[in-house]
Amino acid sequence: MATLKPVGDVVTLNTSSTSAQSAAQSHKTDTLRVVAVTTPAHIAIGANPVATAANFYIPADSSASISLGSPNSNRVTGITTNVGTTTVIDFPEGTGSPFGVGDAVSLTVEGQSDYDFSHKIVSSVNTTAGVSGYFSTRIIVNNDSSTGNPAALLDTSYAELRSSFKVAALSTGSGKCYVQQVQVTGDA
Repeated sequence: MATLKPVGDVVTLNTSSTSAQSAAQSHKTDTLRVVAVTTPAHIAIGANPVATAANFYIPADSSASISLGSPNSNRVTGITTNVGTTTVIDFPEGTGSPFGVGDAVSLTVEGQSDYDFSHKIVSSVNTTAGVSGYFSTRIIVNNDSSTGNPAALLDTSYAELRSSFKVAALSTGSGKCYVQQVQVTGDA
């Protein structure tokens, strides 16, 4: 018998005949448990999902475990912000980027929360070797919420970039969906 271990908080979506979208969630596990209450629901997951009748179906008053795929994250060694436009994220040499163009990401910097951002889209990935003495992967994120250049602060702070996602739900009437990331152990 499978055992579910909850990871993070439950997110509630009020469902109706119009797609409802959750706030961004940091991607921490490979499975999302969804419970549809009162009415059946169609579920979409992604950077900016809109649920339609063609998406994953969950019957009323039942649940499903949906694969999210593996979570992606990497330590950040440098941050350069361009006020009002983009943020350049540098990863340690030799690690590469687990993120691709179009992925949604969230940044957390311990002790420097002014530079944190949530659910921004990767616009480019640069793996060019040895440009101006720079030998690691860097990505550019469409981010307009950071200011300044905190790269020097990373000598004393741990920073992590992690994938993020949103969940959208659509139903035929008024209901609720409860979504939570879980770890599945044992036989399914």
